[in-house]
Amino acid sequence: MKVLNINPSVAALKPPPIPLVQQSAARYDGKLGPLIDLSQAVPGYATHPSLLEALKSAAGRPELLGYGDIEGETELRVAYATHVSALYQASISSSQTHITSGCNQAFSVIATALAGKGDSMLLLTPLYFNHETTLDMFGIKIKTVATQADNRFLPDIDALRMAITSDVKAIVCVTPNNPTGAIYPPLLINELFDLCAKKGIWLVLDETYRDFGPSDAAPHSLLQKKEWQDHFIGLYSFSKSLCIPGHRLGAILAGEQIIQAVTKIMDNLQICAPRPPQVAVAERLNELDAWREQNRQEILNRQKALEAVIADLPGWAIISIGSYFSYVRHPLDFSSSVEAAAYLAQQRGVVTLPGAFFGSGQMPFLRFAFANATCAELNELRGRLG
Repeated sequence: MKVLNINPSVAALKPPPIPLVQQSAARYDGKLGPLIDLSQAVPGYATHPSLLEALKSAAGRPELLGYGDIEGETELRVAYATHVSALYQASISSSQTHITSGCNQAFSVIATALAGKGDSMLLLTPLYFNHETTLDMFGIKIKTVATQADNRFLPDIDALRMAITSDVKAIVCVTPNNPTGAIYPPLLINELFDLCAKKGIWLVLDETYRDFGPSDAAPHSLLQKKEWQDHFIGLYSFSKSLCIPGHRLGAILAGEQIIQAVTKIMDNLQICAPRPPQVAVAERLNELDAWREQNRQEILNRQKALEAVIADLPGWAIISIGSYFSYVRHPLDFSSSVEAAAYLAQQRGVVTLPGAFFGSGQMPFLRFAFANATCAELNELRGRLG
């Protein structure tokens, strides 16, 4: 095959992880029953009927076929600002929000806005692989600080402080965490913010899974700080909470100067996020709180089901669990987590992600996206993993 002259930063990227494990799953012959897919974080239940109707209606509106505002539809920005204000007991305006085509795009534009050639961003390992590959693609240097299992995979403030050098523009955190499920306590998030403020850098907090925590309380109090706009940027996805990942809607919460910078970048990427789903979500977002609470409780039930199953399996151990994910130490006799995951997919019909996808030192682990499966399906793991 002829070697093409393409961007070296892109050529060096790792292949997308999900298609790799799906290749292994395709080799499963069904001998133990239907495939149990715990790989990609997708909602394991349908969206609300009223939102589905709103999506159908919005898709047929001719006025939504043209370009919209780069920052997002006004009604969704207002609805999201209202929602966030109520959740965090703060006063957030629509001018402090920006709608993107998914949370991965939200991170991409924020990375572009904050860092340039020669700059670095701090990631915590185990890391979310799309954060890593995005920065690699843009040529932004990555510095990592390891979190430890014996500290519940929570970041150590002193370790982060030591890692911040003059080229570091931001600390990127994910809570509830992907892949470990670890949920950062409000006090720790406050300490992270204070560290960033002292160092003059940004705290970028990816809260994609915040609606599935152990309680419905606000995850932190940063938005009540007068100076939050100077050092904090929040990322969010409507995909999991509203069960619409195919519609690709994410959101950025930031000060107006950051929103203005993101608007410049978005105009060169996509101009605007898809308009019909924006309008549909705006119509229903603040009407579905009870339904979303039911879903949160269901995910907690699934968490308990997985914990009970793993407790019955000799050699298996849940190292961390929460929200959508469980980080599991496996007993399988393979030299790598990649081989272990391939075996489970091909021979046992259980699709997981290997720890190796989440950074160095993660070989003993597998990520179970347990929110994908019903409690009955999770109970099937006793026979599959035993």
